Amino acid sequence: MNYNENAAEPEAPQARDLIAGLDKGLQVIESFDQERSRLTISEVAERTGLTRAAARRYLITLVHLGYARQVDKVFSLTPKVLRLGQSYLHSARLPRIVQPLLYRLAFSLGEAASAGVLEGDDLVCVAAVSGGKLVSGTLQPGTRVPAYCTANGRVMLASLPQPEVEAYVARVHIEALTEHTIVNRERLLLEIARTCSQGYSLVDQELELGLRTLSVPIKNFRGDTVAAMNVSLHATRIAGGEIVERFLPALLKVQVELAALL
Repeated sequence: MNYNENAAEPEAPQARDLIAGLDKGLQVIESFDQERSRLTISEVAERTGLTRAAARRYLITLVHLGYARQVDKVFSLTPKVLRLGQSYLHSARLPRIVQPLLYRLAFSLGEAASAGVLEGDDLVCVAAVSGGKLVSGTLQPGTRVPAYCTANGRVMLASLPQPEVEAYVARVHIEALTEHTIVNRERLLLEIARTCSQGYSLVDQELELGLRTLSVPIKNFRGDTVAAMNVSLHATRIAGGEIVERFLPALLKVQVELAALL
């Protein structure tokens, strides 16, 4: 993930130091997604670039280890795969520090709150609290959503150098997930620039109809953006123009507290 827990960037490893089998096995796991949760050997081979024989061996191994199941000629992942994500959530410093403050934020406002980091071109949730209101299934640890149409995603994009932002906007597949989603690339660049200048992002029903989200960066003590956190609510509860006035001060207060801890 893009979040670096105060560690120096490691040098690129030599090819002889890498385990190709582990790399390919993880690719097989990642070939399953929300759209295709059940795959045949041929489909896995096509998605990963493996030969059919190699895909078969990896799938059989995953079944043997309990990470996948097979019904006839179709394979799917098992809940055991969640252990991989839980290992990060339980061991990484960022979720452990952020979660208690998110809990306090969510219940003080009576709305859901979450934190996320960039993973490739997507935003991955690393901590979340419902605040007693379930407004979206995307606000759960481990959930991956597009960065371009989410408040946390735009905050993270706004923290990147301008050439990286422009490269992202040029390459990412932009889909109109709702009638409100910004699909024009020039306008998206302007929204990311606006986020950078004002220090927060408000996204109104671009990811899901009815979902409004206000986000600010999470910074470490050096001022580097390491993640983003938001407050999310249903559009029927509060008018869009009131969200910033009502929720931004609370988000900024938590932002200051987190900067002293990271």
